[in-house]
Amino acid sequence: MRNRPVRPAGTSRVASVMNAANGLAVTRPRPARRPVVPSAVLAVLVLVAAEAMFFAGLTSAFLVGKAGAGPLLWPPLDQPRLPVATTAVNTLVLLASGVALAIGQRAFARGRARSARRAVTLSLGLGVAFVVVQGSEWVRLVGYGLTMTSSTFGSFFYLLVGAHALHAVGALVALGWLARSLRQGHGSRDVLGAVGAFWYFVVGLWPVLYVLVYVW
Repeated sequence: MRNRPVRPAGTSRVASVMNAANGLAVTRPRPARRPVVPSAVLAVLVLVAAEAMFFAGLTSAFLVGKAGAGPLLWPPLDQPRLPVATTAVNTLVLLASGVALAIGQRAFARGRARSARRAVTLSLGLGVAFVVVQGSEWVRLVGYGLTMTSSTFGSFFYLLVGAHALHAVGALVALGWLARSLRQGHGSRDVLGAVGAFWYFVVGLWPVLYVLVYVW
């Protein structure tokens, strides 16, 4: 009669525990994958694409009107000159606002909530300063006789610059809400990305409009 091999005591129990552990490892749910582009950011990017086409149409109409009027009549000789130097400085203020927001996003991603709040608040303040300076310049131009009905140049000027101003005000409202949320500890990376995408569009669009309308 052959002797059966004797298993060490506890071997079967250890095997059962290992099998159970393996079963748990197999059935353990996988963590949810983070989307490449968050939904909020994607929605804003779609909006930005539509707005970019809108401004492309306005810019094309502006260039056609300028070509039809001729270089000597654009702007008309009896119309006031645009404040090129003041607006150049104001453009730098707006660009600095975009840089401040980027710094705030980076700080928030690294867990420095306080630095993020300060940077977003600075971005908001610079953006408000830009709009206030632009508004004061428009009031002066209207006083000097440049209105939407004074010439084709005036119509295109207020149409293009005014459309950008409306977008800037809307983006500043979003920035103000974001700054408040960060102060209350309710900010998120997705919200920062969504608000930032729209503000970067406003900031990046303005130098193009400045060169076309004020300089070129």
